[in-house]
Amino acid sequence: MTAFIIRRLIFLVFVLFGVSILIFGILMTFSPERRAAAYVTTPQQAKDIPKIIEMYGLDDPYHQQYFRWVKEISTGNLGWSLVAARPVLDAFLYLLPYTIELNLFASPLIIIFGIWLGTQAGIHRDSWIDHSTRVFAIIGWSLPTFLFALVLLMIFYGYFSILPPGLIGDDIAMWIVDNPDKFTRYTGMYTLDGLLNGRLDVTLDALLHLVMPVVTQVIVVVALLMRVMRSGMIEELSRDYVITARAKGADKRTMYFGHARKNALIPVVTVAGQLVAFSMEGSIAVEVVFNRQGIGQWLAASATQLDMPVLMCMCMFMGIVFVVTNLIIDILYAFIDPRIRLS
Repeated sequence: MTAFIIRRLIFLVFVLFGVSILIFGILMTFSPERRAAAYVTTPQQAKDIPKIIEMYGLDDPYHQQYFRWVKEISTGNLGWSLVAARPVLDAFLYLLPYTIELNLFASPLIIIFGIWLGTQAGIHRDSWIDHSTRVFAIIGWSLPTFLFALVLLMIFYGYFSILPPGLIGDDIAMWIVDNPDKFTRYTGMYTLDGLLNGRLDVTLDALLHLVMPVVTQVIVVVALLMRVMRSGMIEELSRDYVITARAKGADKRTMYFGHARKNALIPVVTVAGQLVAFSMEGSIAVEVVFNRQGIGQWLAASATQLDMPVLMCMCMFMGIVFVVTNLIIDILYAFIDPRIRLS
């Protein structure tokens, strides 16, 4: 296992190199004038584009530009974000905790409900439980995320005036701004920072603002995981070892949950890992509709304004997330199914 992890970590370096080549290749499709915009921080500098091109060598040979670009990235210089009006890295590190906070609550619920509902549907195949979960899965997977989010927003906040959008209430936000010495931003996540600062009201208010985004993400995403789990359970329950165990009068709970479900988890782990990785790009529709200022909303605004440094930053971030996620998934395989040997 240790040798496998070491090999995958070494392989990670080559994958990231490939990702960097791909991103740089996309970047080179833009003119030097367009790429120079990444270094413009004030309106006055926009008049000096030729000087910026010369200063940063944006018309040099490609290989020179690549090594210079890698050097800049390795030092944390990802350019300037016109949307955030600050360096890309600073904006990314500031906004990332808000997206992590959303996924910190949504991802476990997606995995738990997806596995549980899929297991029940597989065990009770063609029963009312199976039909109900299948209808729920079809509706959830077919329903556009932004539409479902808008419906929830109109019903709960528009009609009942509860479960507000945003990150936190205006009153508490103003108190935090007016009293910076009384509230420290430890993690950037209000639910945790409220507890660390001894302000339970901040945590409760942040949780209240998380309800609708989390519900939206869970209902829309859990459908795929549930269907994969159902298919896996049905396949495992038709195998010889289950049929033999049933004929011998084995305990149903042990047969279903101890053996069949465990073997059916292999494809589920793969799908769950990919879903979590995808959600880390910001759950764009959820953040935009519910006005959660995370990297998803930032990415959406940057895409509409062609803020290239931000788009390149997000490409690199997602490349790292997917490579690390696949490594974790491969390691989990060996723990779920002992027949898999990672050597």
